[in-house]
Amino acid sequence: MAISGCSQNDTTAQNKTKQKEQGASITKPMHKEVGEASWYGPGLQGKETANGETFNQKELTAAHPSLPMGTKAKVTNLENGKKVNVTINDRGPFAEDRVIDLSRAAAKKLDMEKDGTTQVKIETQSTKKKPD
Repeated sequence: MAISGCSQNDTTAQNKTKQKEQGASITKPMHKEVGEASWYGPGLQGKETANGETFNQKELTAAHPSLPMGTKAKVTNLENGKKVNVTINDRGPFAEDRVIDLSRAAAKKLDMEKDGTTQVKIETQSTKKKPD
């Protein structure tokens, strides 16, 4: 009679650890950025965005220079703590000192529409890549 060196419980624990390691390797890191935000809208209403959608200043969208199109981002106004979730659907801002351009609707949620700019923190929601 042969006796096995590891029990079924040990094998199960090893499999769970392996699954966690594999899961961690396919999770995209969360993007965090702090900087000056501005908003855009009236002059671009109805125009085509960088991803081909028609821009609607009443939707919660934003332009970012490098985040992938379709990225969901939480934007926090660091001056008043208000937050808004937006979808990246355009490229910009084209002002050197800005990190994101928000739609008018997003600017309203952050209570920055009147001032035009504010300091923000941008955080993307972590997502998992589809396995190959």
